[in-house]
Amino acid sequence: MKFVDEATVKVRAGSGGRGAIGFRREKFVPFGGPDGGDGGAGGSVWLRAQQGINTLVDYRVQRTFCAQNGEPGGGQDCTGRGGDDLYVPMPVGTVVIDQDTGETLGDLTKAGQTLLVAKGGKGGWGNQRFKSSTNRTPRQSGPGLPGEARSLHVELQLLADVGLLGLPNAGKSTLISAVSAARPKVADYPFTTLYPQLGVVSVGLQKSFVMADIPGLIEGAAEGAGLGIRFLKHLQRTRILLHLVDIAPLDPDADPVVGARAIVKELKKFSPELSRKRRWLVLNKIDLLEGKEREARCADIVRRLRYKGRVFRISGVTGEGTKELCQAVMRELED
Repeated sequence: MKFVDEATVKVRAGSGGRGAIGFRREKFVPFGGPDGGDGGAGGSVWLRAQQGINTLVDYRVQRTFCAQNGEPGGGQDCTGRGGDDLYVPMPVGTVVIDQDTGETLGDLTKAGQTLLVAKGGKGGWGNQRFKSSTNRTPRQSGPGLPGEARSLHVELQLLADVGLLGLPNAGKSTLISAVSAARPKVADYPFTTLYPQLGVVSVGLQKSFVMADIPGLIEGAAEGAGLGIRFLKHLQRTRILLHLVDIAPLDPDADPVVGARAIVKELKKFSPELSRKRRWLVLNKIDLLEGKEREARCADIVRRLRYKGRVFRISGVTGEGTKELCQAVMRELED
């Protein structure tokens, strides 16, 4: 299924019903007075986070949602029936933005959480509301107020504890498939991953965390090159970034250090806040080099990057070092 992580929808709340004009007509009550009831309130539109929905693809088809209008009032002080509220299901992790003003209306981060996006209009007054000592038989009523209408831009930001970051073909999909039950497409050519993948990594009894894999970044991504920049927002909720570096790229002229610096540069361009997150260096594909050559290559990459944080050496294919990496991530998340 194609992954869709943003959409534009229009919502319209129900309008209030019109107030009634009526007079009491009973035997032996010659001066009954006005008894027109108020109109019912229009229904409101709510967004509700719901488990089991993982994409916004449905809202590329159905884009308009309208709540019920309130019914008009009646005689004998009868108030019109209010319109039912409309609840639109959304994936957990959806950010809601008013398209006209750019204001962020809310963030649906928990299942069952609701957000009011369009309030229903009030019902109009019936003529009994207009009676006074000088106006004994009012023949006027109020129209119902229109409900709010909005155009919303909704974005899905995945909820994950750990995000994988790196150039295309750095081994991110191989790693997430090795440590979790996720089965992304894995191949020996770049841009294999076309949309984000989530995997639950188990590290012992009742200990687990969620890992997110996004399409690889390339230089110039902040200006729109490649696929990864479109999905970088999915890493904004993560607590730790794992920066994967291929120590033995297929292209002999490729320099892992230059590629790693380009990734950091694109992060800063996209979001300074994202670039300040905890970022661990993960040197991947160590199975492609032998002992001394492997050690020398890893040490050279760390030295040239002037990296002072935590460094891990792994192989997503053989699983070497992945257990230690996951355990370290779990301890960091618990702390």
